[in-house]
Amino acid sequence: MIDIQNVAAIIEEIAAETVMPRFRALEDADIQEKVAGELVTVVDLAVEKALNERLPDLLPGSLMVGEEGVHAQPELMARLDGEETLWVVDPIDGTRNFARGREAFAIMVALVEKGETRAAWILEPASGRFGIAEAGSGAWMNGRRLKAAASDRPAAMSGSLHASSYAPKALGRRVDQRRDRVCAVRSLGCAGAEYLRLAEGAIHFSLFTRLMPWDHVPGALIHREAGGVSLCFDRQPYRADRYRELGLLMAPDQGSWDALYATLLED
Repeated sequence: MIDIQNVAAIIEEIAAETVMPRFRALEDADIQEKVAGELVTVVDLAVEKALNERLPDLLPGSLMVGEEGVHAQPELMARLDGEETLWVVDPIDGTRNFARGREAFAIMVALVEKGETRAAWILEPASGRFGIAEAGSGAWMNGRRLKAAASDRPAAMSGSLHASSYAPKALGRRVDQRRDRVCAVRSLGCAGAEYLRLAEGAIHFSLFTRLMPWDHVPGALIHREAGGVSLCFDRQPYRADRYRELGLLMAPDQGSWDALYATLLED
């Protein structure tokens, strides 16, 4: 198994050398729209390149699946359906926040072996908050063990609802119409930041309708190791190869997951 602290040190080093010197110092030419509504910066590209140069060397034969690499070479997604050992990477999650000088952005990394997530790292470079998990060993942030929020009735549970433009219209409409059945809070615009507040119990739940692996593989493990339940809408666990699913719901435990699903999604 990998030395998780060694990986953490690499991520922190890249954040210090490549990310923070450019935070709130980007020129207009450093920011581009790669597709409609999605930004990429020179920092996204530089961080993914740096991770790709260092992480695979830690496990000979391992491969990278990164957001920017897949944008350039969509065929790399096929690696998620195979048996290889993979590093799943979002170099800057919350790129729009980063480009606007907002602190809610993160570097997200997960180690996946034969489809199973073995370890995960989420670093918020601006705040220094660093969530780390290893399968079966719990989740930790800056030396303290993480624990998901306690269960409650849906009307008393707080969380973020991301039934966005990527969701089918009927699904998005249903979730939007039922926001008042729970304590919906404002999205941070960064999945990594959402997962950290889930894992430390600051919110009870999150609902996502876009399941790209680099956005969710690291956070799903950290949330699970903090005691939470992370299931797709078909009630099966989320995995790196399940990015085609309709949605993902995170909750404190199975009972609250069932109650939230019924409250937000069932007829």
